[in-house]
Amino acid sequence: MSRHQRLTLLAAILGSGVATIDGSIVGVALPAIERDLGGGLSAQQWVSNAYLLALGSLILIGGSLGDIYGERRVFAFGVAAFGILSLLCALAPTMGALIAARALQGAAGALVTPSSLAIIVAAFSPSERGAAVGSWTAWGGIAAIVGPLAGGSIVDGISWRWIFALNVPLVLATLALILAAVPRSTRASSRRVDLPGAGLCVAGLGGFVFALIEEPRHGWGSATIVVPLAGGVAAFAAFIGYERLALEPMLRLDLFARRNFSVGNVETLSMYAGVAFLFFFLVIYLQQVAGYDALKSGLTTVPVTLVMFALSRRSGALADRLGPRLFMGLGPVIAAAGILLLARVGMHVSYLTGLLPALLVFAVGLSLTVAPLTATVLADADEEDAGIASAVNNAVARVAGLVGVSVVGVVVAGTLVGDTFAANPESVRAFHHAIFICAALVAAGGIVGAIGIANPRRAVEARSCPGGQLVGVPQPALAKEV
Repeated sequence: MSRHQRLTLLAAILGSGVATIDGSIVGVALPAIERDLGGGLSAQQWVSNAYLLALGSLILIGGSLGDIYGERRVFAFGVAAFGILSLLCALAPTMGALIAARALQGAAGALVTPSSLAIIVAAFSPSERGAAVGSWTAWGGIAAIVGPLAGGSIVDGISWRWIFALNVPLVLATLALILAAVPRSTRASSRRVDLPGAGLCVAGLGGFVFALIEEPRHGWGSATIVVPLAGGVAAFAAFIGYERLALEPMLRLDLFARRNFSVGNVETLSMYAGVAFLFFFLVIYLQQVAGYDALKSGLTTVPVTLVMFALSRRSGALADRLGPRLFMGLGPVIAAAGILLLARVGMHVSYLTGLLPALLVFAVGLSLTVAPLTATVLADADEEDAGIASAVNNAVARVAGLVGVSVVGVVVAGTLVGDTFAANPESVRAFHHAIFICAALVAAGGIVGAIGIANPRRAVEARSCPGGQLVGVPQPALAKEV
């Protein structure tokens, strides 16, 4: 590996790492943000969902921009924008200003995530890419662990504002590496940016998400809810119709005619929605009801990541030998059983006897699922379509997180006193309701996989996708040559 290749890899790791850390670090800071800026549960949902809405809606078009304008230029622009917007988040005087900055930050993340992989593809030969992407993915997993721990320490010791401000020096280091080492793209593309498709996608998801988050305050009969919900449905229907007819669509609908691709993405949507719902809800509950500080709540989910590091590649190798259907059916059911164990938790939470056993069972089930699920989706696409298939599955996973966090308020609206959590029986009851919904979503994904998946005809190594869509973009996205 040459010096320029090492520095390019470091730039990709740092750039995508900033976005990964930001995505995981904000969760532990939500209670502190709400205490400072107000807004209750719905405001906490919007801080998370404004970012996910922009990221999930634009990540497909973000990938195509690298092909049109050059991956180096798009990566540098995305990283720089992410840094500026991080500073605006840190300085936000009101909850509305923070939510707006988070939405723009998500748009910048939609540029950074696919282009960070693209600069690796451009800098390394096919024989070298596997090791480079392996390093990129591994550091992405480390960032996912570091985020909650660093966030908890910063929130407890200084202020939630510093979790955003500390992105700035990392961004400056990344930009210096880009200027020093990342080669300019010599490719030219005549492709067009699918702006109408992107606009309709944002409008469709935005109307739906707004209705879910604001319904507890206004009710289903309110025009404030009915109008954006109907508008969102209409916009999303228009998006599907437009993408079907567009010459250069951001979403390749023909891929969904393939059985494993469509079934795998339905399982991704259901399972990842449940996972996002669980992590969002659990961190808030531990801090606002059980009395955990931010660091302790961040430490809670570390065993899940460690178990996935230990087991995901092994379960992927087994799925390569036995076929993915068993793992995609059984894994989510085991994960759902772990989630249901959390129903024993009350106001006084014991980590060793209440949380840890449940999270370990959940982690085992998740580890059995993510690699076979991602590999199966990619295996159902032709080799030349592997890149877009991976991008679609990545976008579905992000949208699933958006939907999962959005339904929190709807689930607990009839249980909480007001729009916030407190140490009382109503909050415990709301937590138990949410746990049952999480478990149902994850288990439903397993049922879909068990019934609908056929073992693929084209072999794609599941052990090469150990992080699934939880961390970055899996290795089979590299099937498309540059």
